[in-house]
Amino acid sequence: MSEITELTKLMYIEDETDIRIVAEIALSQIAGFTVKICASGKEGLESLENFRPQLILLDVMMPGMDGPQVLEKIQQLQEFCETPVVFITAKAQIEEINKLKTLGAIDVITKPFNPMTLGDEIKTIWQRHHDNSKR
Repeated sequence: MSEITELTKLMYIEDETDIRIVAEIALSQIAGFTVKICASGKEGLESLENFRPQLILLDVMMPGMDGPQVLEKIQQLQEFCETPVVFITAKAQIEEINKLKTLGAIDVITKPFNPMTLGDEIKTIWQRHHDNSKR
């Protein structure tokens, strides 16, 4: 049985400035992750190669390219198609969550998230994802 790689690097693609600021503090200063915050799907896709995140947090509703469209593009990239993606959305109805998981997200976090527990929530999702992929 292989050890789970510790999650240290993640990318968050989010168009809202206030949420980006709070998320960056929550993820880097509180949770201790190395974080790349991107303001658009385009910026996120362009940053993948250099940053190489272990996990991608993705806002659902964004102008230009929305979260599901960004996920689709990531899934088409040979090098990143296996990178786990977690959607972050204010639309937390069960049908919406199930739809996002059907698209390939490993989980969905609802907004507003708690900055103090966001890192632990992501670590729990990471652990569960690795537990499930061993089965």
